[in-house]
Amino acid sequence: MTTRILIVDREPEFTVRLRAELIKKGSEVYVANEKMAAQELVRSRKPHLVVLGCIRPRGDAFKLHQWLKETPATGTIPIVVVDLPLEEQLAGGWRRDEGLRLDAADYFYRPLKMSVLLSAVEKLLDKATRKIRVLVADDHAVVREGICALVNLQKDMLIVGEAVNGQDAIEKTHELLPNVVLMDIAMPVMNGIEAMKQITSTHDDVKILVLSQYDDEGNIIASKQAGAFDFIPKKSVSSQLLEAIRMAC
Repeated sequence: MTTRILIVDREPEFTVRLRAELIKKGSEVYVANEKMAAQELVRSRKPHLVVLGCIRPRGDAFKLHQWLKETPATGTIPIVVVDLPLEEQLAGGWRRDEGLRLDAADYFYRPLKMSVLLSAVEKLLDKATRKIRVLVADDHAVVREGICALVNLQKDMLIVGEAVNGQDAIEKTHELLPNVVLMDIAMPVMNGIEAMKQITSTHDDVKILVLSQYDDEGNIIASKQAGAFDFIPKKSVSSQLLEAIRMAC
């Protein structure tokens, strides 16, 4: 899996050097020097980690930090803050009150050894990318609870949300950006087949696993045509589901 990293900083010397080192380690790296450009890259590139330095105007770095944390799809992305040197912080670094409200995975101030920063990034990436994000879409609460309990026991998986019908599944997919959607077929408001068609037309990186008690040939064929990655009868969930999730990713 290729990891994606966003660097947000106003100093070209720092961003060029860090970008080059991260590319050597096999990551895709994107760079922004102001808040709006960074937000657009987050939306389009979906980074696994953000290195957040200092940008102008002062305070925009913290506003970007808050936006990342408060947006459901990005709230779990680890942020590594790299502040200005201590002697420059009063004029252009992170403010003291911002630091008190900071929710970063790690914090450094310059000058720092590049090897130290790279080591921290590598550890956080390993932790952030090892979990498969799963959305469960089923109109029966008991079924959702059972699936969530099973999936949450896995160290490499994370339930990011639940949907109660097809329309809800579409909206939650847009909002939460799961890797895998576990989709029932027979649901109110919108069935799973129609929901799959819409999800696969806009999210080609999301894999859909159909879970249904109606495992006749017609439903299996319809699911495949709608873009399902696999079809799993509910009676076989315990033995096939976890393997299918891992195969999908």
